[in-house]
Amino acid sequence: MIAARLISLAIGYCFGMILIGYLLGKLAHIDIRKEGSGNVGTTNATRVLGAKAGLITLIFDISKGLVAAGVVWLLFRSRFPDDIRLLMVYASFGSMIGHDFPVYLGFKGGKGVATGIAFFFVTLPPGVPLLVLAFIIIVAVTKYVSLASITGAVLALIEIFVFDRAGLLDYKGGQLTEVVILVAAAVVILIVKHRANIGRLIAGTENRFSLHK
Repeated sequence: MIAARLISLAIGYCFGMILIGYLLGKLAHIDIRKEGSGNVGTTNATRVLGAKAGLITLIFDISKGLVAAGVVWLLFRSRFPDDIRLLMVYASFGSMIGHDFPVYLGFKGGKGVATGIAFFFVTLPPGVPLLVLAFIIIVAVTKYVSLASITGAVLALIEIFVFDRAGLLDYKGGQLTEVVILVAAAVVILIVKHRANIGRLIAGTENRFSLHK
């Protein structure tokens, strides 16, 4: 199972490294790492390349974590039927790592929000509607995508304990411990990736998001 975990992580990492926002920028002869916030994710792709490119980036970045989990399901469902859900979690976590730390860009990628949505969908699907709702409300009220992202990540960590107590998660034996560790790691990585945003939020200088700008 250790090898299966590593293979699942590697599959996810390879999918995660496909940075569509960066590639769309290249097609437009723009390096979005040098424009706007310098990020390669949805928010900056929208600011620099427009709403259509931002939407494509969002859909693609969410999809790659789900596709990675699907590939792992096809690969290991017969050999590890009792552990396939856990291996899918590892794959989706790997896609978030690949997105955040792509080797071909010097390990400087996105912030893992969209790929984080895929990871949380695979990990605790019952909690995703609440996470999305909280994200939309916070962005609508404050116009701060970073604040919504950080809040959603922390909420996901809380959800996994609440949902487990409610019997809504079907992880077996020690699987839940591994899942909690991965979720906690994902939350820490996302917060660390947003450390500059946190500083600007505290200083009151964080950029507000608007489709009209």
